[in-house]
Amino acid sequence: MLIEFLTNTLKKIFTQYNISPHELKISSTEPPHTGDFTFYLFPLLKKTKQNPEQLTETITKILYDNKIIEKHELIKGFLNIQLTNEFLLNFFQTKRENLFDLPQIGTGKTILVEFCSPNTNKPLHLGHLRNIFLGTSISNILQQLDYNVIRINLINNRGIHICKSMLAYQKWFGHETPDNTKMKGDHLVGKYYVAFETELKKQIKKLVAIGISEEEAMKNAPIMKEAYELLRKWESGDPQVLALWEKLNNWVISGFEQTLNRLKVNFDQIDLESELYKYGKQIILTAYQNGLLERDETGAIFINLENEGLDKKILLRADGTSMYITQDIGIAVYRYQKYCPDQMIYVVGNEQEYHFKVLKSTLKKLNYQWYSIITHYSYGMVELPEGKMKSREGTVVDADDLLDELKYLAKQTACDSGKLKNLDTNKAEEIYEQIGQGAIRYFILKVDSKKNILYDPKASLDFNGNTGPFIQYTYARIMSLLRKKGIELDYALTLKYEKIDLNDLEKKIILELLNYPNIILDAAKSLRPELIANYAYRLADKYNSFYQNIPVLSEADLNKQNMRLNISAYTAKVITQSLHLLGIETPEKM
Repeated sequence: MLIEFLTNTLKKIFTQYNISPHELKISSTEPPHTGDFTFYLFPLLKKTKQNPEQLTETITKILYDNKIIEKHELIKGFLNIQLTNEFLLNFFQTKRENLFDLPQIGTGKTILVEFCSPNTNKPLHLGHLRNIFLGTSISNILQQLDYNVIRINLINNRGIHICKSMLAYQKWFGHETPDNTKMKGDHLVGKYYVAFETELKKQIKKLVAIGISEEEAMKNAPIMKEAYELLRKWESGDPQVLALWEKLNNWVISGFEQTLNRLKVNFDQIDLESELYKYGKQIILTAYQNGLLERDETGAIFINLENEGLDKKILLRADGTSMYITQDIGIAVYRYQKYCPDQMIYVVGNEQEYHFKVLKSTLKKLNYQWYSIITHYSYGMVELPEGKMKSREGTVVDADDLLDELKYLAKQTACDSGKLKNLDTNKAEEIYEQIGQGAIRYFILKVDSKKNILYDPKASLDFNGNTGPFIQYTYARIMSLLRKKGIELDYALTLKYEKIDLNDLEKKIILELLNYPNIILDAAKSLRPELIANYAYRLADKYNSFYQNIPVLSEADLNKQNMRLNISAYTAKVITQSLHLLGIETPEKM
């Protein structure tokens, strides 16, 4: 808001020297320098044919004449300015109601966001949580700017990994059900997958001991051969195998739904791999008939992407079975034909970066001109202190268990501090859940998505650091303040006040509040939810410094009290709006 206003105020300079407003970079002044905003003059010196001192004089004259600034400082081509209190307060009161009127740049545009996308051989784990939190926040942010966002969950419910769980169930666990074991279906089937891998390791070890290479041992282990035979029967439509597959898949999907409901995650479209994987096969066969693809000496159909800096990629095996890339080609074409989107975003880990380069290059060579709308939203791994998670070894951090632990830790923290003791049990349990989920969501989303994360549950629940609970508590603190005053948030947002000599803490809060629309817009354009997460922390941190040092309800001057209550209310609203975009709830009591 303020940056746009300052840029517009200087339009006379842009017109005079034929400069685009975008060429003047303005940002918040960073410590240790003093000021509110910094102008980067270097890009303008050549066009204006002025030195930094002359250009500073040209700019500041306009700003002083309009009573916008009270002082300035030039440091090696960087112009720092300090706004007058009167201008800042008037600007805030004029613009405060428009803080949430974000530019609707997405009107008429459709974006597909695929996220979660689990396999039906195990429960959701910590890695899935990062995926879900990123997908949810990206979708929320884009919707805020009026994009038509279609959230898609592709459930990978076919393939050898599913058959491994099925075979283990047949061999050792055929009597079990979620009901008689009192286990969620996804946990139960995950147990079978681990049992299969445990037995496979034993068999490989025996084969290696008699001189067979590990690679050959993997292929020739009896249990692996049985799993591939099960897969062959599934693909040929064997009724008994299909019935077993459907039973176990239903158990797992039911378990997924319970976890997703707990996380309050919804999808507009749920795709099943088993229903869509054949689309790609027909596309590849047609492309081969049209001379766009080749066959190798084994009879497999492949595409040569060496000119694109990639490799030759098999798209259909010699026996006619599909590869994963084949399936993704078919699903991409299916979705484009169904939705005609402006962008397709795939939230998938960074280990699949090569895969998506192949996908886009293949679509391009198959003459799908819309290939460029595909975006791989890559993210780093979530790691434990002991290393990368491995579901086949059973050492994965289960999402349900982790959420339970976080809720317990949140309850323990609240009980130790004496908070929430006057609430009824159900309400308190709801708040513990909100705090626990807020802790992990914020911990994950505050980090650049491309970076790996070492997750620490206790650190994520620290009420005094850069955490979700700290920001949630700031909101609850403000709501408590308003209750003590006897006013509602909506009323506090309308309070009026006249000329006030702002102190430094008040000024910092107002400047941060006015930056909210720019943060949301930047986060949407760059698909970086961490911009919003860290903005919310900066605002909460500034507010707590203000709260601890400046009287609000005890302020005798009613004009000042109204101003402080008003910026408190706007801080609360901006915090709750920001956290909502990240999928984090804000309890009014903590």
